[in-house]
Amino acid sequence: MTLIASISGIRGTIGGAPNDGLSPMAVVRYTSAYGTWLLYQNKGKVVVVGRDARLSGDMVNRLVTATLMSLGIDVIDLGLSTTPTVEMMVPHLQAAGGLILTASHNPAEWNALKMLDHRGHFLSGSEGEEVMHLAEKGHFTYGEVGQLGQCRRYDHAIAEHIRMILELPLVDVQAIRSRNFRVAVDAVNSTGGTAVPELLRALGVEHIHTVHCDPNGRFPHNPEPLPEHLGDIARLVQESGSDLGIVVDPDVDRLALVSEDGGFFGEEYTLVAVADYVLMHENGHAVSNLSSTRALRDVAERHGRQYYASAVGEVNVVEKMTAVGAVIGGEGNGGVIYPNLHAGRDALLGIALLLSHLARRGGSMSELRASYPAYYMSKNKMVLPEHADPNRLFDQLAERFSHEKLNRADGLRIDFEQAREWVHFRRSNTEPIVRIYAESPQTGRADALALDMIKNIENLLA
Repeated sequence: MTLIASISGIRGTIGGAPNDGLSPMAVVRYTSAYGTWLLYQNKGKVVVVGRDARLSGDMVNRLVTATLMSLGIDVIDLGLSTTPTVEMMVPHLQAAGGLILTASHNPAEWNALKMLDHRGHFLSGSEGEEVMHLAEKGHFTYGEVGQLGQCRRYDHAIAEHIRMILELPLVDVQAIRSRNFRVAVDAVNSTGGTAVPELLRALGVEHIHTVHCDPNGRFPHNPEPLPEHLGDIARLVQESGSDLGIVVDPDVDRLALVSEDGGFFGEEYTLVAVADYVLMHENGHAVSNLSSTRALRDVAERHGRQYYASAVGEVNVVEKMTAVGAVIGGEGNGGVIYPNLHAGRDALLGIALLLSHLARRGGSMSELRASYPAYYMSKNKMVLPEHADPNRLFDQLAERFSHEKLNRADGLRIDFEQAREWVHFRRSNTEPIVRIYAESPQTGRADALALDMIKNIENLLA
């Protein structure tokens, strides 16, 4: 059983002994710490809570809600919701913070507590450390009978979220309706199964074909929206004659796309396509993390804009976007952040902007994809021996490749500028592994580059 406390929240597996994984004791302890930290901020005593549809969600929600109430905090329970919806509802409902109960793309046995501040932003690294310290020391006090919080349901959050998306100037409902799109949807039997079709209908899409859209929490395939998991949606797109396929993860903050021929648009290119559309109409810069495709940099420069890279993690992307005044940003895992709506990854927003772009531009999804620079990425994992120090390895690799362009903001990224290739080494925030990403404009070269770097690590370990 596993429990991982990081910048991405408190994530763990369900079941086992009291000290294993995300046990009821762990849920209560970390919720108590978060609630106590929130009270110290003096932003109020109301917390918004929402969850995805995974099977453990109702149980974790009851534990979280009761714990917050025991601290004297009132809870606004959104029930089945999405991560971006909860983020937006925190300031919309004037709450002091929010908790999202989702393990995102992790398999069904996982769940997590994702913590938000009063702006609906994920906690920074230092704020997260404060919560971890409170949890470790047990520095919290529960209220007496007359001081307990209350809980109320709020069932209109997704409708409010969609209404705010439709009010954005770049969301062109008339153009989308005129194109008469046929759209296929796979929501891995989580909350996107209701939210995505509801959004599409509001955008004027009448022909919606669904697979795995019953929010019962029984994931029919691995919930991470990668090509090897999405054979069903590819077939549905072709069989239904759809113009595109839409795939979201269980908490609807990642968006993957399928072209009209059943081919995968590429999760890295979701942000590229949306950024292309936004940068056509708005004057500002673009940001993605160090593990995302170079194609975003190319598109930004095509529009005469600057591109900036951040450390991996949504909170890091948002901080960099704020610092440089970016109008679009996100992560290459299909995460789109458009600050004109809110500062968080949002698949529903991404769908609305993508369909607006495609409707105005004309042509097919495959033609849209072909209009962007072609890069090929290799994503790898490596489990290091227990004695190995990843930071020491990164130092040694940096010394070995000191003649290349290096970035140490998050692990180590090496850019081979002449070949337009790069490789990024970093410790995972969500798994006990080292990730090794590589990208090249040449087919097969990214895999070869990653393999070469893995051999470098093996030689250093030896």
